[in-house]
Amino acid sequence: MAAVDPTRAFTNGVRRLIIKVGTAVVTRSDGRLALGRLGAICEQVKDLISKGYEVIMVTSGAVGVGRQRLRYRQVLNSSILDLQKAQKEMDGKTCAGVGQSGLMALYEALFNQLDVTISQFLVTDNDFKNPDFRHQLGETVNSLLELRGVIPVFNENDAISTRKAPYEDSSGIFWDNDSLAALLALELKADLLVLLSDVDGLYSGPPSDPNSELIHTYLREKHQGEITFGDKSRVGRGGMTAKVKAAVYAASAGTPVVITSGFVTDSIVKVLEGQKVGTLFHQDASKWASFTEQATIKDMALSARDSSRRLQSVSSEERKRILMDVADALEKNEGVIKEENDADVAAAERAGYDKALVSRLTLKPGKISSLANSIRVLANMDDPIGKILTKTEVADGLVLEKKSSPLGVLLIVFESRPDALVQIASLAIRSGNGLLLKGGKEAMRSNAILHKVIIGAIPDSVGEKLIGLVTSRDEIADLLKLDDVIDLVIPRGSNKLVSQIKSSTKIPVLGHADGICHVYIDKSADMKMAKQIVLDAKIDYPAACNAMETLLIHKSLLKSEGINDIILELKTQGVAIYGGPIASKELGLEKADSFHHEYNSMACAIEFVDDVNQAIDHIHRYGSAHTDCIVTSDDETAEIFLNQLDSAAVFHNASTRFCDGARFGLGAEVGISTGRIHARGPVGVEGLLTTRWIMKGNGQVVNGDRGVVYTHKNLPL
Repeated sequence: MAAVDPTRAFTNGVRRLIIKVGTAVVTRSDGRLALGRLGAICEQVKDLISKGYEVIMVTSGAVGVGRQRLRYRQVLNSSILDLQKAQKEMDGKTCAGVGQSGLMALYEALFNQLDVTISQFLVTDNDFKNPDFRHQLGETVNSLLELRGVIPVFNENDAISTRKAPYEDSSGIFWDNDSLAALLALELKADLLVLLSDVDGLYSGPPSDPNSELIHTYLREKHQGEITFGDKSRVGRGGMTAKVKAAVYAASAGTPVVITSGFVTDSIVKVLEGQKVGTLFHQDASKWASFTEQATIKDMALSARDSSRRLQSVSSEERKRILMDVADALEKNEGVIKEENDADVAAAERAGYDKALVSRLTLKPGKISSLANSIRVLANMDDPIGKILTKTEVADGLVLEKKSSPLGVLLIVFESRPDALVQIASLAIRSGNGLLLKGGKEAMRSNAILHKVIIGAIPDSVGEKLIGLVTSRDEIADLLKLDDVIDLVIPRGSNKLVSQIKSSTKIPVLGHADGICHVYIDKSADMKMAKQIVLDAKIDYPAACNAMETLLIHKSLLKSEGINDIILELKTQGVAIYGGPIASKELGLEKADSFHHEYNSMACAIEFVDDVNQAIDHIHRYGSAHTDCIVTSDDETAEIFLNQLDSAAVFHNASTRFCDGARFGLGAEVGISTGRIHARGPVGVEGLLTTRWIMKGNGQVVNGDRGVVYTHKNLPL
């Protein structure tokens, strides 16, 4: 038997339970009775009774059974001509009147085979208005349950319900069999209510949506406004909406509720064993659910830290071997990785994601080989861990060393790009850090297979928990609270993502919010070179954060042949061009809404400036301190630009696209930082390290500094 989930430990005290069987469980997709499913449910009920449980059932399906029978009767009594006409929809009350006896006959036959007796209760909401009825109902049910082997089976008596339209009218004390089950749970003092459905539980969206996630514990204040329900039941009355409404009602009054699948042969048994199946509704859920989820997330972070310490303890050669194995595993599994990525791309295109996102999501041909080669380059670099950076003689016989050391546990939140997962994971291994990864839902399949392949190459001596993959967006908030376990957060994505993370955590955050990169063409520029750089900076990979977003041009080049040629070629390549105040007026361009804008696509802005100083002022005002370039033949002007421009990367006569960890020779990058603390620009292995002080002596003590002669002499490494 599986271990009891902490959130379901209360099931150990359950003795009386109500099981509600929905119409979609009772019937098949063609409307006929699902004998196999009903048989499995009856066998579970028999097993529970033999273990001492008191079981009460509430069943739907009478209308469906009656409709099937009446349609058969209708066919028998119709001519061929009548059958060719549109058939009148049958009244639900009439169907219920015919179907109730048939449904109970089926339960009688199934339970008789198991030596269990059933007792039928047909009720309406008007019955419950009578206090005497409610009192007598309780006594009768208690008497039946004392007999052991007798099951009360309830059903709303739709045939004589006073509501005008039972399938639409939700007034009254109860309004369908879900709400009847909730009412009985309270009236009959049940310890648990199980609502059987045709899906595994409550999802964050329609169950058919691949991005929807099963909600294990319902928190009213969290989920009430977030959930999008799918269609109503194909055959029943309310579907999931009705079940949630009934579950909330019962749980708030003190009876726990689990919505789970009636299609799984042992789902009821699993619920009572305390397994984490279905969706739990509990009066105290808000008190302990978030704590449990956070504890689980914290365990993941602590496991990553433990594994990172084991990784640091192995030899440099062993760490190198791990990276080589990861590279080999990626190439070996390229086919399955491509399949999963293709599925993500197809889903993104169907969902209507913009082309820039789809481009970042796609693992293009040769990408896996390129990533594997980058990992091998990283593996062959000098070991960064434990490197002695400085060595000082503090006093005679007292030596102090400053050594490089891993940060600890990293949390990386990234969007769209599954290749980022590979780069980040390889850097974490090389730098000896534990890692938690949260990718975008659009890359869910790609991230899952890449994570599986990578951790499969990590030896047991280190542990696969070195790298954890977080799959739920809800878990990010809990992770950002773990400032006692997680040492650095690196968000890779939109400005909105980075800003949200920075405002939501005490953990240091490293990254950039925007990639608004500039190319400035000075008056002395070689126009052939300028054209080459501008086209590469914009067109090579428009969705990259180091792509050019604004082209600044010295005013003396306005309407020059060289600039006209560059603009024409950009347009020919499909780049949409927007102008600043001067450019839009002089060149007849559509006016740019803002210079502080990252297009991430085949689009850019153009403006003319007086000189290099105005170009620098413009970049400081509208840029994001990412990567900026000057194209000029004047070395003095170039030095002004290189020295005065305060960006993470500043280039002279080179495309902004060179701002990349792999191209810089870092092996890979975990991201690009535009901040000024710890690391700046492409962040490779060194950016994931800190330092420790190691002192070696032979019994020295401070003793008020009496007798200590400080030498502070630099020693050779």
